[in-house]
Amino acid sequence: MPMQGAGNCAKRTAMPIARIYQRPKNAMQSGKYRTDRWVLEFEPAEAKQPDPLTGWAGSGDTRDQVRLGFPTSEAAIAYAEREGLAFTLIAAPARKLKLQAYADNFR
Repeated sequence: MPMQGAGNCAKRTAMPIARIYQRPKNAMQSGKYRTDRWVLEFEPAEAKQPDPLTGWAGSGDTRDQVRLGFPTSEAAIAYAEREGLAFTLIAAPARKLKLQAYADNFR
Protein backbone atom coordinates (compact mmCIF):
# COMPACT_ATOMS: atom_id res chain seq x y z
CA MET A 1 0.00 0.00 0.00
CA PRO A 2 1.56 3.35 -0.98
CA MET A 3 2.10 5.91 1.74
CA GLN A 4 0.26 9.18 1.54
CA GLY A 5 2.48 12.20 0.95
CA ALA A 6 5.32 10.10 -0.43
CA GLY A 7 5.75 12.58 -3.28
CA ASN A 8 6.85 15.28 -0.83
CA CYS A 9 9.58 13.15 0.78
CA ALA A 10 12.22 14.22 -1.73
CA LYS A 11 11.39 17.85 -1.07
CA ARG A 12 11.64 17.45 2.70
CA THR A 13 14.89 15.48 2.73
CA ALA A 14 16.81 18.04 0.70
CA MET A 15 19.81 19.37 2.61
CA PRO A 16 18.86 22.60 4.36
CA ILE A 17 21.08 25.62 3.87
CA ALA A 18 21.85 27.60 6.99
CA ARG A 19 22.95 31.21 7.45
CA ILE A 20 25.38 32.05 10.24
CA TYR A 21 25.62 35.71 11.15
CA GLN A 22 26.31 38.01 14.06
CA ARG A 23 23.33 39.79 15.53
CA PRO A 24 23.18 43.45 14.46
CA LYS A 25 22.72 46.32 16.88
CA ASN A 26 19.12 47.36 17.37
CA ALA A 27 18.57 50.58 15.45
CA MET A 28 15.92 51.78 17.91
CA GLN A 29 18.16 51.67 20.96
CA SER A 30 21.66 52.84 21.78
CA GLY A 31 22.68 49.66 23.62
CA LYS A 32 24.60 46.76 22.15
CA TYR A 33 23.03 43.95 24.17
CA ARG A 34 23.63 40.47 22.67
CA THR A 35 25.43 41.81 19.60
CA ASP A 36 28.34 39.51 20.42
CA ARG A 37 26.13 36.43 19.85
CA TRP A 38 26.09 34.47 16.58
CA VAL A 39 22.86 33.12 15.09
CA LEU A 40 22.24 30.10 12.87
CA GLU A 41 18.98 30.14 10.93
CA PHE A 42 17.79 28.26 7.87
CA GLU A 43 17.14 29.63 4.40
CA PRO A 44 13.45 29.43 3.46
CA ALA A 45 12.69 26.23 1.53
CA GLU A 46 9.55 27.61 -0.06
CA ALA A 47 7.98 30.99 -0.66
CA LYS A 48 5.42 32.35 1.75
CA GLN A 49 1.88 32.68 0.47
CA PRO A 50 -1.05 34.60 1.92
CA ASP A 51 -3.62 32.56 3.80
CA PRO A 52 -6.97 32.93 2.00
CA LEU A 53 -8.90 33.24 5.27
CA THR A 54 -6.75 35.57 7.37
CA GLY A 55 -4.39 37.07 4.81
CA TRP A 56 -1.36 36.28 6.96
CA ALA A 57 1.78 35.17 5.13
CA GLY A 58 2.88 31.62 5.86
CA SER A 59 4.28 28.41 4.43
CA GLY A 60 4.62 24.75 5.29
CA ASP A 61 8.32 25.15 6.05
CA THR A 62 8.79 24.75 9.81
CA ARG A 63 12.56 25.37 9.68
CA ASP A 64 11.74 29.06 9.39
CA GLN A 65 10.85 29.01 13.10
CA VAL A 66 14.25 27.63 14.21
CA ARG A 67 16.89 30.14 15.28
CA LEU A 68 19.88 28.90 17.28
CA GLY A 69 22.27 31.16 19.21
CA PHE A 70 25.99 30.53 19.74
CA PRO A 71 28.68 32.43 21.67
CA THR A 72 31.20 32.35 18.78
CA SER A 73 31.22 31.81 15.05
CA GLU A 74 33.46 28.78 15.53
CA ALA A 75 30.82 27.12 17.71
CA ALA A 76 28.12 27.78 15.09
CA ILE A 77 30.32 26.42 12.29
CA ALA A 78 31.20 23.34 14.36
CA TYR A 79 27.48 22.66 14.96
CA ALA A 80 26.64 23.03 11.26
CA GLU A 81 29.47 20.70 10.24
CA ARG A 82 28.57 18.15 12.91
CA GLU A 83 24.93 18.09 11.76
CA GLY A 84 25.89 17.98 8.07
CA LEU A 85 24.35 21.35 7.19
CA ALA A 86 25.49 23.42 4.25
CA PHE A 87 26.01 26.95 5.55
CA THR A 88 26.90 30.47 4.54
CA LEU A 89 28.92 32.60 6.96
CA ILE A 90 27.98 36.27 6.82
CA ALA A 91 30.75 38.35 8.34
CA ALA A 92 29.83 41.15 10.71
CA PRO A 93 30.41 44.62 9.30
CA ALA A 94 33.23 46.63 10.85
CA ARG A 95 32.00 49.06 13.45
CA LYS A 96 32.79 52.69 12.80
CA LEU A 97 32.96 55.20 15.63
CA LYS A 98 31.40 58.53 14.84
CA LEU A 99 33.06 60.94 17.25
CA GLN A 100 31.38 64.29 17.47
CA ALA A 101 30.87 67.00 20.02
CA TYR A 102 27.70 68.87 20.86
CA ALA A 103 29.34 72.05 19.58
CA ASP A 104 29.46 70.52 16.07
CA ASN A 105 25.68 71.10 15.82
CA PHE A 106 26.25 74.87 15.69
CA ARG A 107 28.94 75.13 13.03
